[in-house]
Amino acid sequence: MKNSLDQHVRAYEGELQYDFDNEILLNWYPQRIVNHTQECKSLLELGLGHGYSTTIFSKHYPRHVVLDGSNAVIQNFKSKYPECKAEIVETYFEKFETEEKFDLIVMGFILEHVDDPILVMKHFKKFLAPGGRMFIAVPNAEVLNRRLGYAAGMLKDMQELSENDFILGHQRYYTVPTLNEDVIAAGYSTILKEGIYLKPLATSQMIALQFDKKIIHAFCEVGIQYPELCCGILAEIK
Repeated sequence: MKNSLDQHVRAYEGELQYDFDNEILLNWYPQRIVNHTQECKSLLELGLGHGYSTTIFSKHYPRHVVLDGSNAVIQNFKSKYPECKAEIVETYFEKFETEEKFDLIVMGFILEHVDDPILVMKHFKKFLAPGGRMFIAVPNAEVLNRRLGYAAGMLKDMQELSENDFILGHQRYYTVPTLNEDVIAAGYSTILKEGIYLKPLATSQMIALQFDKKIIHAFCEVGIQYPELCCGILAEIK
């Protein structure tokens, strides 16, 4: 399946400055989901990305299926994590079909990539088992460091996409209110909301300050209560 999604594989090869943030975000939120879903046995995950979440989830759910529309991203993942036992299916999210039902569906940093996030959320309702749980995670335009940059006149628009966003294939940012709007439009309600990584400074500054791992953990722990100020928003929807 040769397609335009393959051009974004560069973002997942570990050579960008923002990999610093991604390593924090993408190791934190899967653990939060695991903590909330100890009872779940089967997981349908949308997107491989950097591979952090898939490798974490594969250790906790006996049945783990991952969907990705890019063969290049899939091959990059397999070369980095050859021991991962997750079943990987190459498909566009909108075209995926199965008779199987899953205890847990996770869309981790996916909705900012797709053409129609509401359609995607609606499409995956039918793959959720009775009593099953669904989690979504998205980037937040109003994270603290962007708010500060905007107030200082260094950022013209908090919704503005950066060069890094285009490399990643992002089409949009979210905020707490706009995420809620899309969740409602897709026929869901939000039953849990958390912040992912309370980031106070620009990435270059965070790297230069060489924070101790305990401080980085504190940014994540404190951020749980402040989704409107964090890099990412994690929500359980029903």
